[in-house]
Amino acid sequence: MGVTVKLQRAFTAQRPSFRQLTRSKIATQWRSYSTPLPAADGTLPLQGIRVLDMTRVLAGPYCTQILGDLGADVIKVEHPVRGDDTRAWGPPYAKYKDASQKGPGESAYYLAVNRNKKSIGLSFAHKSGVNILHRLVKECDVLVENYLPGSLKKYEMDYETLRQINPSLIYASITGYGQTGPYSNRAGYDVMVEAEMGLMHITGSREGEPVKVGVAVTDLTTGLYTSNAIMAALLARVRTGKGQHIDACLSDCQVATLANIASSALISGQKDSGRWGTEHPSIVPYRNYQTSDGGILFGGGNDRLFGVLCDRLGHPEWKEDPRFLTNSDRVKHRAEIDGLIEDCVRGKTTQKWLEIMEGSGMPYAAVNDIQGTLNHAHVRARGMVTEIDHPTCGPIKLVNTPIKYSHATPGVRTPPPTLGQHTNEILGQVLQLEEKEIAQLKQEGIVS
Repeated sequence: MGVTVKLQRAFTAQRPSFRQLTRSKIATQWRSYSTPLPAADGTLPLQGIRVLDMTRVLAGPYCTQILGDLGADVIKVEHPVRGDDTRAWGPPYAKYKDASQKGPGESAYYLAVNRNKKSIGLSFAHKSGVNILHRLVKECDVLVENYLPGSLKKYEMDYETLRQINPSLIYASITGYGQTGPYSNRAGYDVMVEAEMGLMHITGSREGEPVKVGVAVTDLTTGLYTSNAIMAALLARVRTGKGQHIDACLSDCQVATLANIASSALISGQKDSGRWGTEHPSIVPYRNYQTSDGGILFGGGNDRLFGVLCDRLGHPEWKEDPRFLTNSDRVKHRAEIDGLIEDCVRGKTTQKWLEIMEGSGMPYAAVNDIQGTLNHAHVRARGMVTEIDHPTCGPIKLVNTPIKYSHATPGVRTPPPTLGQHTNEILGQVLQLEEKEIAQLKQEGIVS
């Protein structure tokens, strides 16, 4: 009997009748799906939730990494040969500790968004691969995918098909422009959405060209929004016993995160005020000022703070200058006060100004590069850089999860997986396939 037929029969035999499940039984069933990752101590918020991760690159993997950080058991489905696209996005790479191992190592980009996951190398171009995915869907609470709308239907991996297999499934689709609308079939990378949906227009120096943000912030905010939507859908499922389809896209999330800029345009009906660099359109002083060896930002958000800044800069007379008495006055005379502050600040180093401002209550900050940030005393004290042992690269440093709980301890429990690292475990332990069946699937190139 072929593997395809055996998988089909096993799946059919194990499929439950949804109508026979009461609401309480549904809740019990989805809580028992997952095998917790190592070191889970029962306090992680999403422990007991299993996620089928069919995403690649950034927005989707960032979303599922958040779920994994919070305790979910995340199964990352990758192409059996290439894996996630970002495995090839380098340099830099974390080099393999075994010099005989082929390849440059694991890309830093991939390592950034794939911790706390298990990897299965699986081709769903084969019917047997689709059958494996269908069986995994039956064992999962959440599926996250980022294919073009309609792309997965030909593989029978669309929501309408999968809801018949698992009616309590939360199915999240992440796309560039959503499941509907005139752009729905357009592929969308972060930078294109930043450009078309307004962010690039308001980013850059006052007289300069539009520029993209230094990280793919639209991808990241979409991952954040989607992870939040998934958790809300899980809470709703506790009440209703039903899953649902989540339609998340970069364009919608980018428009949403225009925040007060969009609100101002909607309320005033006027054209936006364009790019401001580090300045603020309605608060002065509020920008980066050049020191003798770098830069420092001051944020004088009210008249009292402006007075504090004047005192610490050694120019208390500015507080009494009619041009600068109120924030409105300072906005009108932006060039004059900014020029005075900059002339003053240029006389000392950034570090000296940090020392002068310490304890003042004045919002201020040095302009650090990335190494300066990662080695910052406060960043270290908050545990935002952690080290973990990678199976092929040895000890590697990763950015940690940012949220702290009083009881739970989310964090980096397992390193980003190598391609197909957990294929045997997932097929054997989750789907109960025998070793000879797994060997045949590998021989046929369906899994790796």
